[in-house]
Amino acid sequence: MSLASAAILLFVVMDPLGNLPLFAAALREMPRPRRRRVLARELLIALAVLAAFLLTGSYLLATLKISPPALYISGGVILFVISIRMVFPIPSVQPGTPPREPFIVPLAVPLIAGPSAMTTLLILSRTAPLPQVAAALGLAWLAVAAILMLSDVLQRLLGPRGLEALERLMGMLLIVLAVQMFLEGVKAFMMEA
Repeated sequence: MSLASAAILLFVVMDPLGNLPLFAAALREMPRPRRRRVLARELLIALAVLAAFLLTGSYLLATLKISPPALYISGGVILFVISIRMVFPIPSVQPGTPPREPFIVPLAVPLIAGPSAMTTLLILSRTAPLPQVAAALGLAWLAVAAILMLSDVLQRLLGPRGLEALERLMGMLLIVLAVQMFLEGVKAFMMEA
């Protein structure tokens, strides 16, 4: 997988456009300068979590004796389920925003550094050199950070329906990537058997 395609995959999995409303709701009560500092802190924490997982994920796989085909197939299934939710969202009823400032949960983990991003990093680290995956992670994180830092502007420009349309488009792209990942896993399993 090329650097660009890995970065795009990670960007789509981190789903910054789909998370915009959740971030806005969690940070709504804060003054604007404080909101930007909290958002920057959460983005940095998410990057640290993902980088740590990238460095230790292969050791985790070896310890648990998980084969590459199993990882590809399960990763494809997980990404497929996530992408289906992006294309066909389930309305969620959110109780009122908690009065205290969010810290790590839910913004950094799991909204940015969630299970799907971690699974994707594990799969990428098995198929590409570590520096390339780290660069892809850095590029995807920068794009996510830019979108979330500009969330006020994007929400005004696109409106709720525009954001919804973009999230569904990203979900459709992720469906194709998930199926490809699943097929790669099946192919690798057949070659091992």
